[in-house]
Amino acid sequence: MKKTSKMVYLALLVAQALVLHIFESMIPVPFITPGAKLGLSNLVTVIALYTLDDYKDAFLVILMRITLATMFGGNLSSFMYSIGGGVLSFAAMVITKELFKDKVSIIGVSSSGAVFHNVGQLLVAAAIVRNLGITVYLPVLSIAGIGTGIFIGVSANYLTKHLKKIPYFKKIKQ
Repeated sequence: MKKTSKMVYLALLVAQALVLHIFESMIPVPFITPGAKLGLSNLVTVIALYTLDDYKDAFLVILMRITLATMFGGNLSSFMYSIGGGVLSFAAMVITKELFKDKVSIIGVSSSGAVFHNVGQLLVAAAIVRNLGITVYLPVLSIAGIGTGIFIGVSANYLTKHLKKIPYFKKIKQ
């Protein structure tokens, strides 16, 4: 991809993730677990992971989205939770995608990212309150994370199948 085209594509991914993040913040949370969300902006992260040639570019999309979301309506604590969850989630998705290339689909990669996003956020919370006891909440969050991860994975699978119709994206592997 040419440098300019790549920059435009990255900007579009960041903008889409930011819009989904802002839209999601307006949705009332229907879950029993407080703090659980659908993670709609992670849809763009999964698509970036499968459409970009370099993982650094996908990581840049995450960092830019988190930074801009904090600027548009967050605070320091939301930034800390987002960055903790986002970095650990990204690492888990990359490891899952690379180690289990033929065994795990995009849905499994998304689900692992969702679970580890919760782990990252709980680790940040444990560091803030200086008590690891807060990790007792992990099983409940993991159930919600697996459900939302499957939803995001199915959506990403659908979108990447349609992206393959564009000549540049024919090489996408699921």
